[in-house]
Amino acid sequence: MLNFLPGSVLYFISSVLLAINTTVWAGLISLGGIIKLFVPFTAGRNFLTKIMNRFMWAWATCNGGILFLLADIEWDIEGLENLNENDWYLLISNHLSGFDIAAQTYVLRNHIPMLKFFLKRELMYIPFLGLGCWALDMPFMSRTSPAKLKKNPKLKGKDLISTRRACEKFKTMPTSIINYVEGSRFTKEKHARQDSPYRYLLRPKAGGIAFTLSAMGEQFTNLLNVTLVYPEAQDDPLSEVMHGKIKKIVIRVQVLPVPEVDNKRYFSEPQCRVEFQRWLNQIWEEKDEQIHQLMIKHGAVEDDKAEKSTAA
Repeated sequence: MLNFLPGSVLYFISSVLLAINTTVWAGLISLGGIIKLFVPFTAGRNFLTKIMNRFMWAWATCNGGILFLLADIEWDIEGLENLNENDWYLLISNHLSGFDIAAQTYVLRNHIPMLKFFLKRELMYIPFLGLGCWALDMPFMSRTSPAKLKKNPKLKGKDLISTRRACEKFKTMPTSIINYVEGSRFTKEKHARQDSPYRYLLRPKAGGIAFTLSAMGEQFTNLLNVTLVYPEAQDDPLSEVMHGKIKKIVIRVQVLPVPEVDNKRYFSEPQCRVEFQRWLNQIWEEKDEQIHQLMIKHGAVEDDKAEKSTAA
Protein backbone atom coordinates (compact mmCIF):
# COMPACT_ATOMS: atom_id res chain seq x y z
CA MET A 1 0.00 0.00 0.00
CA LEU A 2 2.81 2.43 0.86
CA ASN A 3 5.36 0.92 -1.50
CA PHE A 4 5.23 4.07 -3.67
CA LEU A 5 7.26 5.87 -0.97
CA PRO A 6 11.07 6.20 -1.24
CA GLY A 7 13.08 3.30 0.17
CA SER A 8 14.60 5.40 2.96
CA VAL A 9 11.13 6.44 4.16
CA LEU A 10 9.88 2.84 4.02
CA TYR A 11 12.92 1.73 6.02
CA PHE A 12 12.18 4.30 8.74
CA ILE A 13 8.49 3.41 8.94
CA SER A 14 9.15 -0.36 8.94
CA SER A 15 11.85 0.03 11.64
CA VAL A 16 9.45 1.91 13.91
CA LEU A 17 6.52 -0.47 13.33
CA LEU A 18 8.60 -3.63 13.75
CA ALA A 19 10.17 -2.26 16.93
CA ILE A 20 6.75 -1.38 18.38
CA ASN A 21 5.32 -4.77 17.39
CA THR A 22 8.22 -6.68 18.95
CA THR A 23 8.28 -4.55 22.10
CA VAL A 24 4.55 -4.92 22.75
CA TRP A 25 4.34 -8.67 22.32
CA ALA A 26 7.73 -9.43 23.90
CA GLY A 27 6.67 -7.30 26.86
CA LEU A 28 3.43 -9.24 27.27
CA ILE A 29 5.29 -12.54 26.97
CA SER A 30 7.82 -11.43 29.60
CA LEU A 31 4.99 -10.32 31.90
CA GLY A 32 3.40 -13.73 31.45
CA GLY A 33 6.76 -15.26 32.32
CA ILE A 34 6.86 -13.36 35.61
CA ILE A 35 3.37 -14.60 36.48
CA LYS A 36 4.34 -18.12 35.42
CA LEU A 37 7.28 -18.07 37.86
CA PHE A 38 4.83 -17.97 40.78
CA VAL A 39 2.34 -20.57 39.50
CA PRO A 40 3.00 -23.83 41.40
CA PHE A 41 0.82 -26.14 39.29
CA THR A 42 1.86 -27.76 35.99
CA ALA A 43 -1.63 -27.33 34.50
CA GLY A 44 -1.55 -23.62 35.31
CA ARG A 45 1.91 -23.16 33.78
CA ASN A 46 0.82 -25.05 30.65
CA PHE A 47 -2.24 -22.80 30.35
CA LEU A 48 -0.04 -19.72 30.55
CA THR A 49 2.32 -21.19 27.95
CA LYS A 50 -0.61 -21.53 25.55
CA ILE A 51 -1.41 -17.85 26.11
CA MET A 52 2.24 -16.92 25.50
CA ASN A 53 2.19 -18.93 22.27
CA ARG A 54 -0.86 -16.92 21.15
CA PHE A 55 1.10 -13.75 21.85
CA MET A 56 3.87 -15.07 19.59
CA TRP A 57 1.21 -15.90 16.98
CA ALA A 58 -0.01 -12.31 17.26
CA TRP A 59 3.56 -11.02 16.80
CA ALA A 60 3.93 -13.09 13.62
CA THR A 61 0.52 -11.98 12.32
CA CYS A 62 1.30 -8.30 12.94
CA ASN A 63 4.61 -8.73 11.09
CA GLY A 64 2.58 -9.92 8.12
CA GLY A 65 0.31 -6.89 8.46
CA ILE A 66 3.31 -4.56 8.44
CA LEU A 67 4.60 -6.23 5.28
CA PHE A 68 1.19 -5.86 3.63
CA LEU A 69 1.15 -2.16 4.56
CA LEU A 70 4.66 -1.37 3.32
CA ALA A 71 5.48 -3.82 0.56
CA ASP A 72 3.73 -5.45 -2.37
CA ILE A 73 5.13 -8.95 -1.77
CA GLU A 74 4.13 -12.01 -3.78
CA TRP A 75 4.26 -15.14 -1.60
CA ASP A 76 4.99 -18.34 -3.54
CA ILE A 77 4.31 -21.10 -1.01
CA GLU A 78 3.85 -24.85 -1.43
CA GLY A 79 3.66 -27.78 0.97
CA LEU A 80 1.32 -26.53 3.71
CA GLU A 81 -1.62 -28.80 2.94
CA ASN A 82 -0.47 -31.84 4.95
CA LEU A 83 0.48 -30.01 8.15
CA ASN A 84 -1.38 -30.10 11.46
CA GLU A 85 -1.31 -27.76 14.48
CA ASN A 86 -1.73 -30.75 16.78
CA ASP A 87 1.39 -32.61 15.64
CA TRP A 88 5.05 -32.46 16.65
CA TYR A 89 7.63 -31.30 14.09
CA LEU A 90 11.36 -30.89 13.72
CA LEU A 91 12.17 -28.29 11.02
CA ILE A 92 15.44 -27.95 9.17
CA SER A 93 15.96 -24.95 6.92
CA ASN A 94 18.50 -22.95 4.99
CA HIS A 95 19.34 -19.60 6.61
CA LEU A 96 19.69 -16.38 4.62
CA SER A 97 18.78 -13.46 6.85
CA GLY A 98 17.53 -12.15 10.16
CA PHE A 99 14.19 -11.88 8.38
CA ASP A 100 13.91 -15.67 7.98
CA ILE A 101 12.30 -16.23 11.39
CA ALA A 102 9.66 -13.54 10.80
CA ALA A 103 8.85 -14.95 7.35
CA GLN A 104 8.65 -18.57 8.50
CA THR A 105 6.61 -17.90 11.66
CA TYR A 106 4.16 -15.81 9.61
CA VAL A 107 3.69 -18.45 6.90
CA LEU A 108 3.53 -21.44 9.26
CA ARG A 109 1.64 -19.86 12.19
CA ASN A 110 -1.76 -21.40 11.29
CA HIS A 111 -0.43 -24.78 10.16
CA ILE A 112 1.93 -26.06 12.88
CA PRO A 113 2.62 -25.23 16.54
CA MET A 114 4.59 -22.00 17.02
CA LEU A 115 8.29 -22.42 16.33
CA LYS A 116 10.72 -22.97 19.19
CA PHE A 117 14.50 -22.97 19.29
CA PHE A 118 17.11 -24.80 21.35
CA LEU A 119 18.96 -22.02 23.16
CA LYS A 120 22.24 -21.82 25.04
CA ARG A 121 21.67 -21.82 28.80
CA GLU A 122 23.61 -18.55 29.09
CA LEU A 123 20.79 -16.75 27.23
CA MET A 124 18.43 -17.51 30.11
CA TYR A 125 20.08 -14.75 32.15
CA ILE A 126 19.67 -11.98 29.56
CA PRO A 127 16.98 -9.56 30.83
CA PHE A 128 13.57 -9.97 29.13
CA LEU A 129 14.95 -12.25 26.37
CA GLY A 130 15.69 -15.13 28.72
CA LEU A 131 12.43 -14.72 30.63
CA GLY A 132 10.40 -14.46 27.43
CA CYS A 133 11.96 -17.59 25.92
CA TRP A 134 11.43 -19.46 29.18
CA ALA A 135 7.78 -18.34 29.22
CA LEU A 136 7.41 -19.82 25.71
CA ASP A 137 8.91 -23.11 26.96
CA MET A 138 11.89 -22.91 24.65
CA PRO A 139 14.42 -25.50 25.84
CA PHE A 140 17.74 -24.22 27.22
CA MET A 141 20.76 -26.44 26.61
CA SER A 142 24.03 -26.71 28.46
CA ARG A 143 26.65 -28.18 26.13
CA THR A 144 29.76 -29.61 27.76
CA SER A 145 32.92 -28.69 25.87
CA PRO A 146 35.32 -31.41 24.66
CA ALA A 147 37.96 -29.98 27.01
CA LYS A 148 35.70 -30.46 30.04
CA LEU A 149 34.80 -33.98 28.92
CA LYS A 150 38.47 -34.81 28.62
CA LYS A 151 39.10 -33.61 32.17
CA ASN A 152 35.99 -35.27 33.57
CA PRO A 153 34.73 -38.26 31.49
CA LYS A 154 31.84 -38.73 33.96
CA LEU A 155 30.15 -35.72 32.34
CA LYS A 156 29.64 -37.70 29.12
CA GLY A 157 25.93 -38.05 28.41
CA LYS A 158 24.90 -35.36 30.91
CA ASP A 159 23.99 -32.94 28.11
CA LEU A 160 21.59 -35.45 26.58
CA ILE A 161 19.97 -36.18 29.94
CA SER A 162 19.46 -32.46 30.70
CA THR A 163 18.02 -31.86 27.22
CA ARG A 164 15.60 -34.77 27.59
CA ARG A 165 14.50 -33.33 30.92
CA ALA A 166 13.99 -29.89 29.34
CA CYS A 167 11.84 -31.46 26.60
CA GLU A 168 9.62 -33.48 28.95
CA LYS A 169 6.93 -30.80 28.80
CA PHE A 170 6.62 -31.30 25.02
CA LYS A 171 5.12 -34.77 25.47
CA THR A 172 1.73 -33.28 26.26
CA MET A 173 1.90 -30.10 24.18
CA PRO A 174 2.31 -30.15 20.35
CA THR A 175 5.62 -28.51 19.48
CA SER A 176 7.72 -27.40 16.52
CA ILE A 177 11.50 -27.16 16.92
CA ILE A 178 13.50 -25.39 14.19
CA ASN A 179 17.18 -26.01 13.48
CA TYR A 180 19.24 -23.98 11.01
CA VAL A 181 21.69 -26.75 10.26
CA GLU A 182 24.19 -24.54 8.42
CA GLY A 183 24.99 -22.93 11.77
CA SER A 184 24.88 -19.34 10.52
CA ARG A 185 23.41 -17.14 7.81
CA PHE A 186 24.59 -17.58 4.23
CA THR A 187 27.03 -14.99 2.87
CA LYS A 188 29.26 -15.14 -0.17
CA GLU A 189 32.30 -14.76 2.09
CA LYS A 190 31.32 -17.75 4.27
CA HIS A 191 30.47 -19.76 1.16
CA ALA A 192 33.94 -19.14 -0.29
CA ARG A 193 35.71 -19.71 3.03
CA GLN A 194 34.02 -23.09 3.44
CA ASP A 195 34.66 -24.05 -0.18
CA SER A 196 31.02 -25.19 -0.12
CA PRO A 197 30.08 -27.75 -2.78
CA TYR A 198 26.64 -26.11 -3.11
CA ARG A 199 25.68 -23.07 -5.18
CA TYR A 200 23.30 -21.43 -2.70
CA LEU A 201 24.03 -23.13 0.62
CA LEU A 202 26.67 -23.51 3.29
CA ARG A 203 27.76 -26.95 4.42
CA PRO A 204 25.17 -28.52 6.77
CA LYS A 205 26.22 -29.56 10.26
CA ALA A 206 24.72 -32.82 11.47
CA GLY A 207 25.62 -32.55 15.16
CA GLY A 208 22.81 -30.25 16.29
CA ILE A 209 19.98 -32.09 14.55
CA ALA A 210 21.38 -35.46 15.63
CA PHE A 211 21.51 -34.23 19.23
CA THR A 212 17.90 -33.05 19.00
CA LEU A 213 16.72 -36.34 17.49
CA SER A 214 18.59 -38.40 20.06
CA ALA A 215 17.00 -36.34 22.84
CA MET A 216 13.38 -36.33 21.64
CA GLY A 217 13.22 -38.02 18.23
CA GLU A 218 10.41 -40.37 19.29
CA GLN A 219 8.17 -37.35 20.00
CA PHE A 220 8.27 -35.90 16.48
CA THR A 221 5.49 -36.72 14.01
CA ASN A 222 7.51 -35.63 10.96
CA LEU A 223 10.63 -33.86 9.83
CA LEU A 224 9.91 -30.71 7.80
CA ASN A 225 12.51 -29.74 5.22
CA VAL A 226 11.89 -26.01 4.63
CA THR A 227 13.48 -24.13 1.73
CA LEU A 228 13.45 -20.33 1.74
CA VAL A 229 14.35 -18.17 -1.27
CA TYR A 230 14.40 -14.41 -1.91
CA PRO A 231 14.87 -14.45 -5.70
CA GLU A 232 15.51 -10.69 -6.04
CA ALA A 233 17.81 -10.22 -3.07
CA GLN A 234 21.24 -8.83 -3.85
CA ASP A 235 22.51 -8.32 -0.30
CA ASP A 236 20.82 -8.68 3.11
CA PRO A 237 17.15 -9.66 2.58
CA LEU A 238 16.13 -8.06 5.91
CA SER A 239 17.38 -4.64 4.86
CA GLU A 240 15.94 -5.03 1.38
CA VAL A 241 12.51 -6.03 2.73
CA MET A 242 12.51 -2.97 4.99
CA HIS A 243 13.46 -0.76 2.01
CA GLY A 244 10.58 -2.23 -0.02
CA LYS A 245 12.90 -3.85 -2.56
CA ILE A 246 11.80 -7.48 -2.09
CA LYS A 247 8.74 -8.33 -4.19
CA LYS A 248 8.82 -12.15 -4.00
CA ILE A 249 9.35 -14.62 -1.17
CA VAL A 250 9.39 -18.33 -1.96
CA ILE A 251 8.89 -21.08 0.63
CA ARG A 252 8.73 -24.82 0.01
CA VAL A 253 7.85 -27.30 2.77
CA GLN A 254 8.65 -30.98 2.32
CA VAL A 255 7.27 -33.48 4.83
CA LEU A 256 9.73 -36.30 5.56
CA PRO A 257 9.80 -39.26 7.95
CA VAL A 258 11.80 -38.70 11.13
CA PRO A 259 15.21 -40.38 10.90
CA GLU A 260 16.16 -42.58 13.82
CA VAL A 261 19.27 -41.68 15.81
CA ASP A 262 20.63 -44.21 18.29
CA ASN A 263 22.34 -41.91 20.79
CA LYS A 264 24.64 -44.67 22.05
CA ARG A 265 25.87 -45.54 18.56
CA TYR A 266 25.89 -42.00 17.18
CA PHE A 267 28.13 -40.57 19.88
CA SER A 268 30.45 -43.58 20.07
CA GLU A 269 30.71 -44.92 16.50
CA PRO A 270 32.29 -42.67 13.82
CA GLN A 271 30.68 -44.68 11.01
CA CYS A 272 27.22 -43.92 12.40
CA ARG A 273 28.00 -40.19 12.34
CA VAL A 274 29.35 -40.46 8.79
CA GLU A 275 26.14 -42.15 7.60
CA PHE A 276 23.95 -39.51 9.23
CA GLN A 277 26.04 -36.70 7.72
CA ARG A 278 25.76 -38.38 4.31
CA TRP A 279 21.95 -38.44 4.69
CA LEU A 280 21.92 -34.72 5.52
CA ASN A 281 24.30 -33.90 2.67
CA GLN A 282 21.92 -35.62 0.24
CA ILE A 283 19.02 -33.49 1.46
CA TRP A 284 21.18 -30.38 1.05
CA GLU A 285 22.21 -31.39 -2.46
CA GLU A 286 18.55 -31.74 -3.44
CA LYS A 287 17.72 -28.44 -1.72
CA ASP A 288 20.49 -26.67 -3.65
CA GLU A 289 19.06 -27.92 -6.95
CA GLN A 290 15.55 -26.97 -5.84
CA ILE A 291 16.73 -23.42 -5.08
CA HIS A 292 18.41 -23.24 -8.48
CA GLN A 293 15.20 -24.25 -10.26
CA LEU A 294 13.21 -21.70 -8.21
CA MET A 295 15.72 -18.99 -9.11
CA ILE A 296 15.28 -19.89 -12.80
CA LYS A 297 11.48 -19.90 -12.44
CA HIS A 298 11.48 -16.39 -10.97
CA GLY A 299 13.99 -15.04 -13.47
CA ALA A 300 16.82 -14.53 -10.98
CA VAL A 301 19.32 -16.67 -12.94
CA GLU A 302 19.55 -18.02 -16.46
CA ASP A 303 18.62 -21.60 -17.25
CA ASP A 304 21.82 -23.68 -17.54
CA LYS A 305 20.46 -25.51 -20.59
CA ALA A 306 19.55 -22.23 -22.29
CA GLU A 307 23.04 -20.86 -21.64
CA LYS A 308 24.69 -23.95 -23.14
CA SER A 309 22.36 -23.82 -26.15
CA THR A 310 23.22 -20.14 -26.75
CA ALA A 311 26.92 -20.82 -26.37
CA ALA A 312 26.72 -23.65 -28.92
